[in-house]
Amino acid sequence: MSIVYRILFSSALLVAAFNLRAQTPAGMAMIPEGNYLPLYAGNNRTSVAPFYIDKHPVTNGEFLKFLESEPGWKKSAVKRLFADEGYLKHWVSDGMYRSAEKNSPVVNISWFAAKKYCECQGKRLPTTAEWERVAEAGWTVADGSREPGFNEWILAMASKPAPRSLPAVGTTKANYYGVWDMHGLVWEWTLDFNSIMSTGESRAATGSGDGLFCAGGSATSGDVSNYAAFLRYALRSSLKAGHVLQNLGFRCAADKK
Repeated sequence: MSIVYRILFSSALLVAAFNLRAQTPAGMAMIPEGNYLPLYAGNNRTSVAPFYIDKHPVTNGEFLKFLESEPGWKKSAVKRLFADEGYLKHWVSDGMYRSAEKNSPVVNISWFAAKKYCECQGKRLPTTAEWERVAEAGWTVADGSREPGFNEWILAMASKPAPRSLPAVGTTKANYYGVWDMHGLVWEWTLDFNSIMSTGESRAATGSGDGLFCAGGSATSGDVSNYAAFLRYALRSSLKAGHVLQNLGFRCAADKK
């Protein structure tokens, strides 16, 4: 390869990398087109179109800025149709959280509130397929199941009790895509969190979906070792859109244009 060709080739790579960074919204990571293995789909992988996702969960500080422009979502004003009585219960008042928690993920947030926040940012909640695709990534490879110790680490993170004061975002580990805190900090809402109840994610589902739960739950799973995914699906299936939990937060996603 001539030196001129090497220079031109290197320049093209630099331009491509610059364009990728320029097109990716600030604070987000670009997830390329790919596929992931749904928990209840046997060995049938599902295609996922390219999209953007926030690198960190939304923080208390960021949510407060949202409330300043959308006062109808303050804890004293929100309608009970859209959030139960535990909404933002960890905050001292409408516009005040504990000072040490400014950069901690906001929790005690309903699906309705999370969805509205994302819409006000020109974004949306990630679908379950998108969220699980990012969560499937290891630290150094796109498929974490191929990374020694990765599933064990996720299970250990998922099994930890939630502390009274959550750590700041960006304190766990960044994955292959540069996305932080997918495991070990908070559970997160997805746009279609209850899709497993309404559609039955198993492609072979023909009945009531009883096989998705309890002892039958692993029968149609493509990866019975992915215990943390079972925990996530169990949690999602128990939620309603107005529910809040002290360890349930969210992050936003956006379509790749």
